[in-house]
Amino acid sequence: MLDQSQRLAILELHKKGASVRSISNALGVSRDAVSEVIERGSAEVPRLERHELAEPWRDEILAQYASCKGNLVRVHEEIKRQGAGLSYQALTAFCRRHGIGHEPKEPAGRYDFAPGEEMQHDTSPHRVTIGGVEKAIQIVSLVLCFSRMIFFQIYARFTRFECKVFLTEALQYFGGSASRAMIDNTHVVVLRGAGASMVPVPEMAAFGERFGFQFVAHEVGDANRSARVENPFNWIQKNFLPGRRFEDWDDLNRQARLWCDEKNAAHSDKLHASRRELFVAEQHLLKPLPIWIPEVYVLHHRVVDAEGYVNLQRVRYSAPYQLIGRDVEVRELKDRVDIYEGPRRVASHKRVVEPIDKRITDPTHRPPRGQGRNKNGPLPEEAELLKAQPKLASYLPRLKKHASGRGTLALRRLLKMVHDYPETPLMTAVSRAEQYGLFDLDRLERMVLKQIATDYFVLPVEKEDGHDEENGDE
Repeated sequence: MLDQSQRLAILELHKKGASVRSISNALGVSRDAVSEVIERGSAEVPRLERHELAEPWRDEILAQYASCKGNLVRVHEEIKRQGAGLSYQALTAFCRRHGIGHEPKEPAGRYDFAPGEEMQHDTSPHRVTIGGVEKAIQIVSLVLCFSRMIFFQIYARFTRFECKVFLTEALQYFGGSASRAMIDNTHVVVLRGAGASMVPVPEMAAFGERFGFQFVAHEVGDANRSARVENPFNWIQKNFLPGRRFEDWDDLNRQARLWCDEKNAAHSDKLHASRRELFVAEQHLLKPLPIWIPEVYVLHHRVVDAEGYVNLQRVRYSAPYQLIGRDVEVRELKDRVDIYEGPRRVASHKRVVEPIDKRITDPTHRPPRGQGRNKNGPLPEEAELLKAQPKLASYLPRLKKHASGRGTLALRRLLKMVHDYPETPLMTAVSRAEQYGLFDLDRLERMVLKQIATDYFVLPVEKEDGHDEENGDE
């Protein structure tokens, strides 16, 4: 069949007076075809009218398509049972031609980004073998949209803590941040809303302000908006993970960083340069890093148990045995777990990534063998109280006598009061309690607070007739 350009050429030559034979020879088509085009007088290609076997069944096909919820296999079974002599291929071709269940594809869009304008962050779940054991992982990636510089790490889980740890490392890897960070509508960052109306969690918004960027989210279902970071996940899965051996999580993320270095430096045929080369034009436009970047940690409050451990994420970390029963702060960092008593760090352990119900023990936290606490000797709390406040020497024996057991809990509470309250009101209350034989620490503490309220928080007295002595008004 002649196409539209050939038909147009035939008509143009015919207008110029060329014969059918000369047109046929010039264009290499038959004289009958030339005569037919001249007779029609139009360059439009006529549509072929073919009889379709499925046309008589159109109404039934539409009805069954709705009944079978778009499953053409079931539609074919039903109309065939009713006597239609159609093959499955003929049915699907008929549906395609007539738009039954087939909507025309929309053209893909394109997003252009200026240097330093945007970076995209996302996660993707996979499975990988670490130390000979297959485990579920979360691949976390950050990509600069202009240069396509990529940085990714792998975690056993992904919470707000891991998100801040990763972004801190990624921005240090890039040496700065773009003006905005595009994310999907993940609960790790999103407080409420979606897309343009997304409101980030205040904690994450403050984190972004520290590095000079703000979080924005694409509309729900618009994955193409974050294509810069979505596409590399398939690349990582097929190029980085296959054939590599990982001893542990540290080894896995070390190799991930080396892979990023290698791929960012490699030439890209699509970009016509390497990512590192494009990064040169973007780096000076990134938001500079703060002069000091604090370590990211999660703060937990724990009580050292009777065995001298604190429990964190199903892992028990040892603390100095002298702290048994004490309240401590536990700071969970990326690579370690620190234990603080007040402002002082008293223990530090390598952080266990996975919850494995394991005990991590530092031998220095246990008493020397054969030299445990002397159950008949003085309690450490008593010695500490006498050291902090020697005036309690006469009150402590009587307090222990009235307390249950050896009086450990009572001594610890009194020690806390010594640390928390001013000396004068405390010792005044203790002297009065000892005078009247009062050893109820709840009543003792109320006595201390009552005296503090009158002695330390005196409210100003209002002057009569509006006189203000301080200003010298008469």
